[in-house]
Amino acid sequence: MNSTAKLPSLAERIVQLWNDSFAWLTSHSAQILLAAILGAVIVAILFGAKLLGERLCRGDPARSRWRSVIGKALATTRVWFMIVAAAQIVATYAHAPQDLAHTIYFLFVIAATLQSAIFVRELILGSIEHRASGHETLGSALTIIRLLVTAAVFSIALVLILSNLGVNVTGLVAGLGVGGIAIGLAAQGIFKDLFGALAILFDRPFRVGETIRFGDTTGRVEAIGLKTTRIRSIDGEQIIMSNNKLLDTQIHNMHGIAERRVVLTLPLHYANPGASLATIPDLLRAVVEGVPDCRFDHAWLNAFGDNAIKVELMFHVTKGAIEVRDAARHAVIAGAVDVLQKAGIAFSFQAALPDLMPGTNVADIAPATDARAPV
Repeated sequence: MNSTAKLPSLAERIVQLWNDSFAWLTSHSAQILLAAILGAVIVAILFGAKLLGERLCRGDPARSRWRSVIGKALATTRVWFMIVAAAQIVATYAHAPQDLAHTIYFLFVIAATLQSAIFVRELILGSIEHRASGHETLGSALTIIRLLVTAAVFSIALVLILSNLGVNVTGLVAGLGVGGIAIGLAAQGIFKDLFGALAILFDRPFRVGETIRFGDTTGRVEAIGLKTTRIRSIDGEQIIMSNNKLLDTQIHNMHGIAERRVVLTLPLHYANPGASLATIPDLLRAVVEGVPDCRFDHAWLNAFGDNAIKVELMFHVTKGAIEVRDAARHAVIAGAVDVLQKAGIAFSFQAALPDLMPGTNVADIAPATDARAPV
């Protein structure tokens, strides 16, 4: 006699499941009705969330982008998830037969995990698109980012589904880990630049159209791509920098400067009388205050140089535009030269000075042609 119990066939199990379900429906009708009402309420709530998400998506995304992101995520609520969620509530609270309950739970785990993966995917992609709204050149990059996010989210969802269904996923997780490491090592340069692009999106150290300085280069950002950032230098050439290398340098963002400080050093002749030098702060103050958009800070004798007494003039240009700063600096230098010459205060020059005889007027000595006030 065979001691092994004969397993029921698939047809027999289906018949048994049908009989058990029919018996359950006839004997627990009241509980099933109450659970069905609760399930209908849950379905109504989920369907209302879906409609709310669709309504948020119809609004102006430029006015409230985060509302649009949340709306897109809510709008992805699937009808099949609503149905399975309601069935799980009915099976749980109405004490469904074991086989039927296991079947519904099996479907619920799959549906809930996939719905969660879709929801998370839309939130992540919506956040990235929200941050990328000012970077029109990232359209192709977003396609690749969307593919990577989708693959990562649904891979995790697959592992969670198998784990909840009792499958040993240790080998699968190890395989995915080894495969991910291999891919990461093979394409580490691409991933570095990809994460660099994401860092620019989320941290926003600069945007398209802003002027930045890194190293010895200054230029305006023209495009931010998946791998590189393109910058138009002040000399007119286009500089293409890897996102990763660009973020590794110290970046000076020139956008949004409220005012600029200008420091000038004026080299004056050692033979200038002390009384004349004492009037320099008032003379230069008048020059600075006579130039539009300028605020005087100080002007004083700074140091004894090899060929000149140095005067430090500092003022602030109250508009941040570079062209305004340059025009103001030009006007102040021209005004300073004019007012000091009229006051009989001579600039120094690099050539050897002639011997000054007693009684020689310093103002009568013409400054050398190469005398300039360095910035």
